[in-house]
Order: sequence, then structure tokens, then C-alpha cells
Amino acid sequence: MQSQPTPIRFLRLPDVLSRTRLSRSQIYRLEAHGRFPQHVRLGDAVSAWVESEVDQWCADRIAASRGVKA
Repeated sequence: MQSQPTPIRFLRLPDVLSRTRLSRSQIYRLEAHGRFPQHVRLGDAVSAWVESEVDQWCADRIAASRGVKA
């Protein structure tokens, strides 16, 4: 039996802010310096982040704060 592939889910900015507890400017600053996942353009005025990438970034921060390599 084959397992179903995990669907890709997108998070809009309010969801990213809620999950990370960072400000909008912090998100974009970290992103510009390659320290946060890059957003994806979904349309002319619509962008979002890949949920699994944001979740992994959060997990990496937790591991780093506890001295564990992720």
C-alpha cells in the first residue's frame, strides 16, 4: 500500500506571524538575509510561505536553543 504524499499547504502572512510570534518586519528582514524561508508568489499581489518550511524553521530554532543539532 502506498502512502499518500503530504499535500503542500501555504501560510499567508497573518498565519506566519501567529506561528512564529515575530513581527512583519522581522520576518522580511530574516528572509532577506537567508535566515527564514522565502515566500512564494501565488499571484500579482498574493504571496505565502510553505507551511512545512516554516514548521522546520521553528523546529530548528527550538533545537538550537536547546543545543541540539537538527
